[in-house]
Amino acid sequence: MNPFKKLAGQTAVYGVSSILGRILGYLLVPLYTRVFLPGEYGTVNVFYSYAAFLMVVLTYGMETAFFRFNENEVNKEKVYSTGMISLIFTSLLFLVLTFLLARPIAGWMDYASHPEYVMWFAWILVMDALSRIPFARLRAQGRAALFAGINLTSIGVNFGLNLFFLLLCPWILRHESWSAANAFVRLFYRTDWGIEYIFVSNVISSTVTVLLLIPRYLELKWQLDRRQLRAMLIYAFPLLFAGMAGIVNETFDRLLLRYLLPKDIATYQVGIYSACYKISILMTIFVQAYKYAAEPFFFAQAKEKDARLVYARIMDYFIITVSFIFLVTMVYLDDFIMRKFIGRNYWEGRGVIPILMLANLFLGVYYNLSIWYKLTAKTMWGAWLSVIGAIVTLVLNFWWIPLGPDHLIHGYLGSAWATFICYALMMVLSYLVGQHFFPVKYNLFRFFGYLGLAVLLYGVSAYVVPDGRMTRFVFHTLLLVVFAAVVYLFEKPRLTPSR
Repeated sequence: MNPFKKLAGQTAVYGVSSILGRILGYLLVPLYTRVFLPGEYGTVNVFYSYAAFLMVVLTYGMETAFFRFNENEVNKEKVYSTGMISLIFTSLLFLVLTFLLARPIAGWMDYASHPEYVMWFAWILVMDALSRIPFARLRAQGRAALFAGINLTSIGVNFGLNLFFLLLCPWILRHESWSAANAFVRLFYRTDWGIEYIFVSNVISSTVTVLLLIPRYLELKWQLDRRQLRAMLIYAFPLLFAGMAGIVNETFDRLLLRYLLPKDIATYQVGIYSACYKISILMTIFVQAYKYAAEPFFFAQAKEKDARLVYARIMDYFIITVSFIFLVTMVYLDDFIMRKFIGRNYWEGRGVIPILMLANLFLGVYYNLSIWYKLTAKTMWGAWLSVIGAIVTLVLNFWWIPLGPDHLIHGYLGSAWATFICYALMMVLSYLVGQHFFPVKYNLFRFFGYLGLAVLLYGVSAYVVPDGRMTRFVFHTLLLVVFAAVVYLFEKPRLTPSR
């Protein structure tokens, strides 16, 4: 099969599950931002920020190590069993220790009255860690439909339980006439709980994922090959640091906002920032779907003689797509997306959205470029690049967050610019170093041309604001047509077969 069509097909299948799953997940944001105050929603994001960091520690790069050795080793069952046994042991050890130390951990996090939050998240993390390699194996086997089905089921359970606990149960309790349903709900529903039901829903959905993957666990041979494990750990160890540094870049700004700002506004600002961060839904959906498909594809494609040409062409199509996603989101932001997606209490954070959209675009390009150190087994470079990004993130956040409101950059606006600069720097450094160790002739003219055009057209939409929502809709749609027309004119010669 044509490699571009193969990657596009795999991305489409993963994209269906990612798009539907993310849409279901992101549809909860309007619910959360209307049911909970920014301070309460900020608490939710604080715990998920810690969880993102710990998930990297719990999986310690074994997912990517599995892809690497699954392609190179003849005995694929040995690779799968060795990786899984390692993860099972470390995950269960983490679960036991966290349950035993739940109270002191909750106290250290300033949630001493809620040690149950710590235990719930320990369970979520372990369930998610145990599903990583089975999911990776499905991707390596090209079983995208099964992957998507299990993933969607889990997300659907989480979405349904959120609606059940946060909307349906309170509604039933308000209607005494529904005596049977009312009595049933009162058996288990706690009216003093709020965000707790977000966490409980995740506990159940993560458990469902593991249950659906039981056939994959039954395929284990339960044979731990020490040589194989040592090779996988050596390969994965730098990725652990890269992942930890990457999570610092992705989520620590919310934690730093909480601890660097005055306590009376800290959690409130975390809530505002987190809700506006979610607006990059289309960008994150595509990048995630692409990443699911691209990683195993790149490893498999490396065996072909024209692999580097394929990587360069894929980058062209990638930048076209993410530039278009950026433009679509930004031109329809004020009239449609903001109004429908988040509650009015969160609109004050609108200014960070274009900054974060471009930051996530740069992150997607970085994922695309990062294949060079995975293919060449120079994973330590991945760690160094992520560590540099983490240092930039921390320095800029510590510098900008605490500044007073008389400064142009402060609070969550400082966090947004720190994210932008971090991902831009990582992208540039990965390109420069990668060209030394694994040169690929990326088309920089198309890269800067398409991205620059998208930013320019967004600027036009920001400064030319016609009266009337429908008039603005037509005008903004014409801007999208202009972008598509320019892309078509430049790409048509490459798509037309030469005679």
